[in-house]
Amino acid sequence: QVQLVESGGGLVQAGGSLRLSCAASGRTFSRCAMGWFRQAPGKEREFVAAISWSGGTLYYGDSVKDRFTISRDNAKNTVYLQMNSLKPEDTAVYYCAAVMVSYSDYAGRLAHEYDYWGQGTQVTVSS
Repeated sequence: QVQLVESGGGLVQAGGSLRLSCAASGRTFSRCAMGWFRQAPGKEREFVAAISWSGGTLYYGDSVKDRFTISRDNAKNTVYLQMNSLKPEDTAVYYCAAVMVSYSDYAGRLAHEYDYWGQGTQVTVSS
């Protein structure tokens, strides 16, 4: 079992930055691929970013590429999402997700590939 707790959300002006954190419980974090997804009101859940447990594979959604950076610290059981140049359309609830994998460079981009989810953290970007 992996439990995930997101933090770092809040209200920011357009052009600003936020860093989200996702703290994971359990000793299996270092064998988990991690992902960030987001969901705005009335919209489907959208892939944001993913990272393999080795850190060697990174994926980003087209709408956040070159603005967001995913990273992880396996010693701290934490994955991060650095969000720069935020836009009002980035407003959403951001979810952290995890899946235990055996391949060190695997990272998933689809929500159904993940088994564990956090409760979400709200990010609001004002114009």
